[in-house]
Amino acid sequence: MSDAVIFAISLGVTLVGLVASWGVYRRRGAASGARGAALSLIPLAAAMTGVTSFLSDLVFSPMKWAGVAVAGLAVVLYLASGAALSRRSVTEGDGSKAARKAARDRGTGAGKAPKGAVGGGAPTAADPDLAEIEDILRNRGIK
Repeated sequence: MSDAVIFAISLGVTLVGLVASWGVYRRRGAASGARGAALSLIPLAAAMTGVTSFLSDLVFSPMKWAGVAVAGLAVVLYLASGAALSRRSVTEGDGSKAARKAARDRGTGAGKAPKGAVGGGAPTAADPDLAEIEDILRNRGIK
């Protein structure tokens, strides 16, 4: 599209938005009207800065869409590899069976006492603050 067509479309959208903002101003007050006017001016500002030319080139170009798809694939692969690496480091740890079992038990909650069990033993939390909170809750019969 040519720059003149893009500018004309953006100007039309801005004018329609400003008219709608005037109606919002009359019904809901100055703050809502000013917000509508601010949002209405965005298409005109985009046309004047050249952003709309970039976006229209992006929308109508299959090569650029392929580039966006490749970038998306790169992001997905990066996130998946990070998840796989973190999972591997937890399960491999120091390589012993006990470490793998402890990591598995932490993930599934196998080391926790059943809900109905009443125990006066020491709390099992690793954090002393959490252990104190669990002890208070257990003493009051909440946990």
